[in-house]
Amino acid sequence: MILLTLFVAGAAIFFVAHVLLLFTSFGKFDYSRTKYLWSHLTLWICGILLFTATSMYAGKGVSPVLDVFDTRVKQLLIPGVVIVLSIAAHTIVKLLVMPKYQSR
Repeated sequence: MILLTLFVAGAAIFFVAHVLLLFTSFGKFDYSRTKYLWSHLTLWICGILLFTATSMYAGKGVSPVLDVFDTRVKQLLIPGVVIVLSIAAHTIVKLLVMPKYQSR
């Protein structure tokens, strides 16, 4: 149970770090490539932690939320969502945010 708590707390911390790094990557006049890279990495780490937690504890009655992911297909939805979020964020940044910095 302690390990599950660590997985979930770690995932929450990495998700908050992802959001903070993503929003602070872009300043008034330029953007930080390093922060932007770390924002993607923290999102992937969050997904890995959640996938690991569901792989270990789903269907065992430990948590009703984790029990939703009781099959491998449902568990693979987690990395699927991470991929979609990552692609969506990258597309938004590429098409909407970066043109602002390139025009200066």
